[in-house]
Amino acid sequence: MGRGRVQLRRIENKINRQVTFSKRRSGLLKKAHEISVLCDAEVALIVFSTKGKLFEYSTDSCMERILERYERYSYAERQLLANDTETCGSWTLEYAKLKARIEVLQKNLRHYNGQDLDSLSLRELQNLEQQLDSALKHIRSRKVSMVQW
Repeated sequence: MGRGRVQLRRIENKINRQVTFSKRRSGLLKKAHEISVLCDAEVALIVFSTKGKLFEYSTDSCMERILERYERYSYAERQLLANDTETCGSWTLEYAKLKARIEVLQKNLRHYNGQDLDSLSLRELQNLEQQLDSALKHIRSRKVSMVQW
């Protein structure tokens, strides 16, 4: 018959709590050592007791080196997350700009095709007429040059 599950909650009896801490701490340190040996992993384990006493374990490499590596890694992760957020914001802004640009171009295309002209002022109609005249001159010029060859 197997052991029953222990309900995870704070142990109220101070002596029992200290005994449990000592047993579980040694078990945790043993597990940290086992994973480092079996899997060739770099392990750093830091435990503070309720009285503030430090218990630590690190693989053959020193604790400081592992913690420095952790700091570099977590700093790089934070930078990536910050960049992702900034990138997402800049992509959203870029999307909005491009969407507005597309709407302007589609409106201009409708105007060039003679559609939606009622919304244009006299000045805008004159500008549109000049653009179309200029385009028509280029088209005729190209057509003449093609016929001459």
